[in-house]
Amino acid sequence: MHYVLIYETTADYLEKRGQYRAEHLALAWQWAETGELLLGGAMGEPVERAMLLFACDSPEVPANFARLDPYVRHGLVAHWRVMPWHTVVGEGAANPVLPS
Repeated sequence: MHYVLIYETTADYLEKRGQYRAEHLALAWQWAETGELLLGGAMGEPVERAMLLFACDSPEVPANFARLDPYVRHGLVAHWRVMPWHTVVGEGAANPVLPS
C-alpha cells in the first residue's frame, strides 16, 4: 500500500528551514534506507507544501515520521495529514490494473 504524507508549510518556512534541514534530511534518508520512504520533496514556488511517498502497511508509519520530523516539531509545518494512495498504474503500483 502507498501513503502520502502531506505538509502544509508556514509562511516563514524557507527562512527557518536552514537550521533544521540537515536533521530533516538525515531522518528522511534513514527512512528511505528502510524502503518505506520512497520519495519526498517540497512543492510550489515559493514552497507551499511538501509531499512524502511511503510504501508501508499502515498510515501510522508516515504519521510516526511526521511526529519525529524536526520541521514538524519546530513549527515549520502548519498542518500535516496522511492519505492512502491507491496506485494502479506504473511499475511500482501497489495494485496494478491493466487495460482489458
